[in-house]
Amino acid sequence: LPHTPVAESGRQEDGSYNFDAVFGEMREEIAGADLALVNQEVIIGGEELGVSGYPAFNAPYELGDALADAGFDVVLHATNHALDKGKKGVLNCLAFWEEQYPGMAVLGIHGSAEDQEEIYVYEQEGIRIAVLNYTYGTNGIALPKDMPYAVDLLEREQAAEDLMRAGELADFVVVCPHWGTEYTLEATEEQKDWAQCFADNGADLVLGTHPHVIEPIEWVTSSDGSSETLVYYSLGNFVSTQAAANNMVGVILTFDITKTTQPDGSASASVGNVHAVPMVMHYDSNYTNARAYLYRDYTEELAAAHGVRARFSGFSKEYITQRLTEYI
Repeated sequence: LPHTPVAESGRQEDGSYNFDAVFGEMREEIAGADLALVNQEVIIGGEELGVSGYPAFNAPYELGDALADAGFDVVLHATNHALDKGKKGVLNCLAFWEEQYPGMAVLGIHGSAEDQEEIYVYEQEGIRIAVLNYTYGTNGIALPKDMPYAVDLLEREQAAEDLMRAGELADFVVVCPHWGTEYTLEATEEQKDWAQCFADNGADLVLGTHPHVIEPIEWVTSSDGSSETLVYYSLGNFVSTQAAANNMVGVILTFDITKTTQPDGSASASVGNVHAVPMVMHYDSNYTNARAYLYRDYTEELAAAHGVRARFSGFSKEYITQRLTEYI
């Protein structure tokens, strides 16, 4: 979520941008995954549309460069800010990824109806993984009349149809919804209702974003009792310069997917070895020098120098530990 201070942290003396330092401490963790997914909260429309922060965001293309260099393989763009720069923002963003990083999977926004109909499936070692991405809305901005397919929205019939097709194409289905209520530390009834919908329609794993704080993780049993879906309601923030202390804490969810083939030839895939790897978003005084750290690498000295202490003097390594203990 690149607020203006995040953008300024990447600005170079010559006026260009470079965000490598923002992700530098996390690169090994990200690149070590076979498949790394990131929720890109705002559109990457380039300087042509004006780099901007809250409330109508737009990021420079160099943020996309940094995401690719950090090791991400899948970018999730279905968020409430997807239409902040309108149709042009979506088209610029899609063109950037296609031209500069054609191997990057870009989900949640589309330049054609045909593209929206495609289900993304990643395959490795004989395991096929489908990933779906939706948002609850776009901050009241209507879809372009000539691009009703521009953003994937949470709609029951469409989600059920997508999940059915994903289940036919893949061994394991991941749903990434942008949902819930900002800054709420527990899942809302609407989130729980959607989680049940995903479970009933064959999702294996749900990775939630939008609340900007960590929310609980739980198993949700399908209505017919035949399966269970692992649901992480909110991973919290990754990169941002929001002003509340609990916005500074998030998790990277890591897990293994195992495929088991029975003697009769039937196969099933399951999630295991699940770890919520905690991380801390840091910035110095006056929201400068934004960068993300793994919790295990974050020191008392860094916590004491965190810019959020201007609003919450109790921010410390102990405070972070308490939050993580409570929610992980």
